[in-house]
Amino acid sequence: MILHCTEAGVRLDVFLAAALDNTSRSAAQKLLEAGAVTLDGKPLRKQDKTVAGADYAVVLPEVKPVAVEARAMPLDVVWEDADLLVLNKPKGVVVHPAPGHWDDTLVNALLYHCRDDLSGINGELRPGIVHRIDKDTSGLLIVAKNDFAHQALAAQLQDHSLSRVYEAIVCGGIREDEGTVDAPIGRHPTDRKKMAVTVKNSRRAVTHYEVVERFNGYTRIRCRLETGRTHQIRVHMAYKNHPILGDTVYGRAKPELGQTSQCLHAGSLTFRHPRTGELVTVTCPLPDYFEEVLAKLRGRK
Repeated sequence: MILHCTEAGVRLDVFLAAALDNTSRSAAQKLLEAGAVTLDGKPLRKQDKTVAGADYAVVLPEVKPVAVEARAMPLDVVWEDADLLVLNKPKGVVVHPAPGHWDDTLVNALLYHCRDDLSGINGELRPGIVHRIDKDTSGLLIVAKNDFAHQALAAQLQDHSLSRVYEAIVCGGIREDEGTVDAPIGRHPTDRKKMAVTVKNSRRAVTHYEVVERFNGYTRIRCRLETGRTHQIRVHMAYKNHPILGDTVYGRAKPELGQTSQCLHAGSLTFRHPRTGELVTVTCPLPDYFEEVLAKLRGRK
């Protein structure tokens, strides 16, 4: 793997942790100690600093195969044909297996539902998964049943023609009726489990939003993703000082209105069908937890 660096003077372990998905700083240091990171064929050390414009070669360790078992679990299938399906994921469900969640994920349920009809582009742990949503975000998710569909849908994500619209409740009153947050997102400089608006080792991130309903101290908004960075809406709204209600990671530490996780719901998807070219729009209603919060807020007006 080749990692291109645009910034000079950053410790290599910090750069690697930000540039490699799901890699901590300690894991990056182990790669460097093993001689797995080189520049022009020369192994590098963790304390070495990055060179702007350099291409770093990284040899990742071979991933040991993990048996992911099919499991009969409830699936809310909103739309399905021979090439793909769209699921309404409930809040609290993990999308794909990872440490601590091997047997209770959407992938386990998909392996049971689809049998062998899942794309293999993302490997054994993420079969069929074209894009992800957070564990505590509810709503629509596209799954590809074959590699042809997966490649076509991934291309639409890349060129931003696949539209994803989210419903959210944020803290505070947003004055404007609509707006756009155009701020780059990368790994948080001190907390590697979080993302942040930062210019260091980041990627452009754009979120469009509009106000749907205003309450005393809170605002219901609708967000459209132009890009799809990790935790994008959560990070962008916190950056605007309007964190998602219930988001104790990026927002207020103390739970409000009984919410201990974010009020964020993927309510609409629009895409071109990979085989027919037909424009497909799929929607799903607000989940019960979201409606209950709205009822509380409307009662406080």
